[in-house]
Amino acid sequence: MPDLGDALILARIQFAFTVSFHFIFPAFSIGLASYLAVLNLLNYVTGEARYIELFRYWVKIFAVAFAMGVVSGIVMSYQFGTNWSVFSDRAGPVVGPLMAYEVLTAFFLEAGFLGVVLFGRDRVGPGLHLAATILVAAGTAVSAFWILSVNSWMHTPTGYEIAENGQFLPVGSWWDIVFNPSFPYRLLHTVTAAYLTTALVVGGVGAYHLLRDSGNRHARTMFSMAMWMAAIVAPIQIFLGDLHGLNTLEHQPVKVMAMEGHFDSHPDGAPLIVFGLPDQEEKTVHWSIEIPKLSSLILKHDANAPLNGLDTVDDADEPPVAIVFWSFRIMVGLGFLMALLGAVSLFARLRGTLFEWPLLHRFAIGMGPSGFVAVIAGWVTTEVGRQPWVIHGLLRTADAVSPIDAPALTASLLAFIVVYTGAFGTGTWYILRLMSKIPGTTTSDPEDEAPGIAVAPQQKGA
Repeated sequence: MPDLGDALILARIQFAFTVSFHFIFPAFSIGLASYLAVLNLLNYVTGEARYIELFRYWVKIFAVAFAMGVVSGIVMSYQFGTNWSVFSDRAGPVVGPLMAYEVLTAFFLEAGFLGVVLFGRDRVGPGLHLAATILVAAGTAVSAFWILSVNSWMHTPTGYEIAENGQFLPVGSWWDIVFNPSFPYRLLHTVTAAYLTTALVVGGVGAYHLLRDSGNRHARTMFSMAMWMAAIVAPIQIFLGDLHGLNTLEHQPVKVMAMEGHFDSHPDGAPLIVFGLPDQEEKTVHWSIEIPKLSSLILKHDANAPLNGLDTVDDADEPPVAIVFWSFRIMVGLGFLMALLGAVSLFARLRGTLFEWPLLHRFAIGMGPSGFVAVIAGWVTTEVGRQPWVIHGLLRTADAVSPIDAPALTASLLAFIVVYTGAFGTGTWYILRLMSKIPGTTTSDPEDEAPGIAVAPQQKGA
């Protein structure tokens, strides 16, 4: 059990709590912004009213999720000063400019055009409204670019020197810092996860309304689009995850040891431990279910390749193995379930039962929130697996915390729990309420009749 009287533990719990809340909303808004852009584009090109009506359906949900993401992100930024001032002081010359670039590019882009997206269609016309929607979607992606660059640098730091006062100073080209060794893999893996998360939510909502009325054309459209995304993107995400894992093995092998549960080295091929209970004190995995040599085959593409274990690492440099071990399995397990959902939807599509198969619809509803669970599990794997370092191999987490007493952290943590549960719980309830409304029941705006944006008549059926 963690010592709740320890300021370091409390600071880590507080940041984990706030970042978990925050990460849910960008993971949704990044994908949803792109989905809105696609719907707007399809309406502009085809003139079909169902696309802009789906746009209006989802843009309200996007607005609430975006707002909650901004608010929770602001709270996190303050914690760098209150709880992690040593980290902010030492890493500020590198991290600060990257965070500023995120504000100057992504946030201004999103904030500048969000109002047009939400309220400006009647004022600026369909063409400019489409352009604004695309720019907001681009802004969410640019935001992910800079934030993940900062985070990746903390895992694989490059392009720096350490001054006499302990500060990390940039040297050479800034591109060495931005495009550090883990960044491309982490960016692709995370952004793809955001798109997949949104697809599963859209698919779950579409499935819910198909169970109520299988002839609802709007529900059919959103469900079909979501299942195409699941079928195509889920296998791609598994492939990207494998590439990311190989990169992690190269630059952070201790994290991979914890993910795999390898307390012992395996000179002639390491097994894949499917399940078990890691015991860090006894350096073993109890009741393990193993597949011989499969871990070496996956990580080295050679069944007999040697793999080091945690027996080659000092105890002080080991991450909490049980947390990393299980969060990794939750992420991977959900990833394969997403791929299964996509495969089953393709089977149903070929049979012509995509909209009339209740079992598939219930499966999609059950998988609706799975993307959020998977991205949080992946984030836990990444961040807990980096411990005990806040900047890998250079600055320990214990040396980065502010000189603050445990009682103050306890009070602020309790306040966060109460406020977050109330505020974001209410916001989530409102989003679910919006999702429960039947799509396609709103009246089209007169402006949809403008030249080039002709409105197709409402039809029942596919």
